[in-house]
Amino acid sequence: MTPPLPAGPFAVRWLGSEIPPQRAGARTGVTAQVENAGSVAWKGEPGRGVQISYHWLDLLGNPIVWAGIFTPLLEPVEPGARTTLLFPVDAPMPPGRYRLAIDLIDEPRAWFAELGNELNEVAIDVSPRIARRALAVRIGEGPQELADVTRAALATQEEPVGPENAAEAVAFLAPGSKPAPDWSRRVLDAHSEGFAVVAGSVDVAGRRFRRGPARELEPWKPGFGRSPGWSLPLVNPSVLAEALASVRFVEPVLGLPAVEPSELREPWLCDGRIRVEIAATALRRDDRRSA
Repeated sequence: MTPPLPAGPFAVRWLGSEIPPQRAGARTGVTAQVENAGSVAWKGEPGRGVQISYHWLDLLGNPIVWAGIFTPLLEPVEPGARTTLLFPVDAPMPPGRYRLAIDLIDEPRAWFAELGNELNEVAIDVSPRIARRALAVRIGEGPQELADVTRAALATQEEPVGPENAAEAVAFLAPGSKPAPDWSRRVLDAHSEGFAVVAGSVDVAGRRFRRGPARELEPWKPGFGRSPGWSLPLVNPSVLAEALASVRFVEPVLGLPAVEPSELREPWLCDGRIRVEIAATALRRDDRRSA
């Protein structure tokens, strides 16, 4: 039985929707077919008027993500008119089963659901961000003996690294870096969860962080946990292949490759348990070469 429409001026009749497969943390374009069943025209502009947006709910109806991206209407919709609305949706994290609840809002006054309209709700299975656990590594320029140190450490990873042309993500390491044995597993776990850029901590072998070049790396020393709001450069980053073109690398941190998080549209994570060790001598060599 179709629920009754509200008697007020803002009323919507949902006619259908098209939702592409959802991957955790990824953005897709969704379409909704609607009819203006109210008595006033829908008019919108950025930040004001009628917008289309969405919520992500759990299966019990509890909000997981409230008020997603707001998309204004491209043109007025008169009473009785029907139209198709295209709008971007960011999938929630981590993967799982959710309900996508699409709604209109008369910004900044009220959601249409608050005025008595029904939400357009659809149950969605959100899949892992990466289809395959395939990681490649680019080792920066440097002495051959340092690059060999990194390759030897990569050969002992819990999950093997492979060729870049078959990879879902590409990690960037300086020569002389020695990722911990569980490094590849933790990186791939974070990408599967939905993070497009993943980084971690840096341990300087045999040195305290109070002396020499290690002092500059103290903010990245091991000991911190998951930090999705990390504001410093993401050093030794792993980047989803699909996001590489949109990521800006900044000046290396003592020779360690780095990404600026404030410019990322995609979700990112810095997790201190994702640990890379490097010798202080390798840092100095990289520092002189980049000076």
